[in-house]
Amino acid sequence: MKISIISTAYPLRGGIAHFVGLVYKELKKKHDVSVITFKRQYPKIFFPGKSQKEDGDETEKIPSRVSVDSINPVNWLLEGLRVKKDEPELIIFKYWMPFFAPCFYTISRIARMNGKTKTLVICDNVLPHEKRPGDKFLTKLFFSRADYFVLLSKKVLEDLIMLKPGAVYRVLPHPIYSNFGDVVLKMQAKAKLKLKDEKLVLFFGFIRDYKGLDLLLRAMALLKTENIKLMVAGEFYSDKEKYLNLIDELKLQDTVRLFTDFIPSGEVRYYFSACDAVILPYRSATQSGIVQIAMNFRKPVIATDVGGLKEVVINNKTGFIVDEIDPKKIADGILRFYNEKHEDEFVKNIENEVDKYSWKHFIDGMLEMTTGENKNLKE
Repeated sequence: MKISIISTAYPLRGGIAHFVGLVYKELKKKHDVSVITFKRQYPKIFFPGKSQKEDGDETEKIPSRVSVDSINPVNWLLEGLRVKKDEPELIIFKYWMPFFAPCFYTISRIARMNGKTKTLVICDNVLPHEKRPGDKFLTKLFFSRADYFVLLSKKVLEDLIMLKPGAVYRVLPHPIYSNFGDVVLKMQAKAKLKLKDEKLVLFFGFIRDYKGLDLLLRAMALLKTENIKLMVAGEFYSDKEKYLNLIDELKLQDTVRLFTDFIPSGEVRYYFSACDAVILPYRSATQSGIVQIAMNFRKPVIATDVGGLKEVVINNKTGFIVDEIDPKKIADGILRFYNEKHEDEFVKNIENEVDKYSWKHFIDGMLEMTTGENKNLKE
């Protein structure tokens, strides 16, 4: 099959770009695949991070055409005509926020005029965590030009059916991120990061308000006498001062280790290898790639009961699901993990779960749908 992927991808950075890179590599084993990405993903004024591009020698590179401008309608028309002329049998879009809907809609609408091209949308979210006016309208507009949908959790299915009744979909769990290198011995990873040999939990990823870092900081304040340390690794995409002031207010300077620059791909393994467990204190979620990175490094996860997190984190088996979005409940989960000595047990259980999250399983399930086999299926 001739396939074009249109999404954030290398040389852009972040979890979505990594996801697309792994999709490309798996598809490339059997198909003719090209990747088209953004030359301008966000206007600089709207981008909260320091850089939109990946760098570093250990970055996994894939071939991509860097040509889409997210805010230039003339560019959308030209890109649509270019894809139309190329005549892929399938375009795969990675969709996570309505900001990109007008661009994707235009490209899809024009490309499909060749009468040969179908479109498939892989949805991180159908509607975003941080909602804005027009989200439903823009998403519905883009989805009107899509033939197939892959949902990464059952949580987003309600939103899809609301916006597009009768949609052809499959729910396929987010595969494991296997592109960050091998596990490092815990002591070696701590030495690399200049950390002491202490009980250590990890909050990883871009820091946005819906991810609940403030709840986790308040939870850590309740655990100060337990000598458990928190490592925060990720770039601030929300008000930095708010979190730094909270650390000061709660007197957590000796409890929290901050690594708040963007974490290069080649460094990710040290943060996960150094910790005992990964904490997701989210206020809302659909799914999370952080869980799949944790699984790759065989790390238990303690997460709040939101969105589709409990579809992947098996309560009392590969981690804990906290039943309330509350600092006390989060603290109780962390304390229980240590007091009941669950680490070795959970690691063994994770080993038994990883096969179901392979990229081959994901790609096979996705392409089966486009051939008419088991069109609508929740896994």
